[in-house]
Amino acid sequence: MLLSIHPQNPQERNIKTVVEILRNGGVIIYPTDTIYGLGCDIYNTKAIERIAQIKQIQPKKANFSFVCSGLSNLSDYAKSISTPTFRILKLALPGPYTFILPASKEVPKMLKSKKDTVGIRVPDHAITQAIVQALGHPIMSVSLPMDDDVAYYSDPEVIHEMFEHRVDAVIDGGIGGIIPSTVVDCTGAMPELIREGAGDWEKLIS
Repeated sequence: MLLSIHPQNPQERNIKTVVEILRNGGVIIYPTDTIYGLGCDIYNTKAIERIAQIKQIQPKKANFSFVCSGLSNLSDYAKSISTPTFRILKLALPGPYTFILPASKEVPKMLKSKKDTVGIRVPDHAITQAIVQALGHPIMSVSLPMDDDVAYYSDPEVIHEMFEHRVDAVIDGGIGGIIPSTVVDCTGAMPELIREGAGDWEKLIS
């Protein structure tokens, strides 16, 4: 299914359709404020395994992120967040960043890394925000398998042609970006840049 949703004013009925797919164990490809991502319900084991198969990796090695609608439910999935770290999160989010934080007990075991961490993402994108809010908890997300063809992971129609038999819905929110999020590890004494992406890393730590 290729489902068009307005990127600034998402249609409620279409968001409901997406949420039903997620609640039924479906896998979606959806737009963010950076690149299109693969997503499913964080509590659906079979859907997570499907995404791991698409990425051809083990779930614990997949670098999954939790896509949240805001910082309000951060404490549900991350623990031991220091005041300086929280200040950085508040400054950066919503935005094109993924923050690696110590995982709480709420994080399903198969989604925890060996280091017992979780990636937290709050995209500045109306469609993503609407989906997560309607679902009532985060979605599990990972980037599409990358190659050199930019159109393949930025154009939803091209994405649909390639993935329509492997996912339940591709959400068309317009042409996406080609630069992934900036990844920052906040589990140590000082924030550490893991991947430089769309976010302005220097601004966060200045």
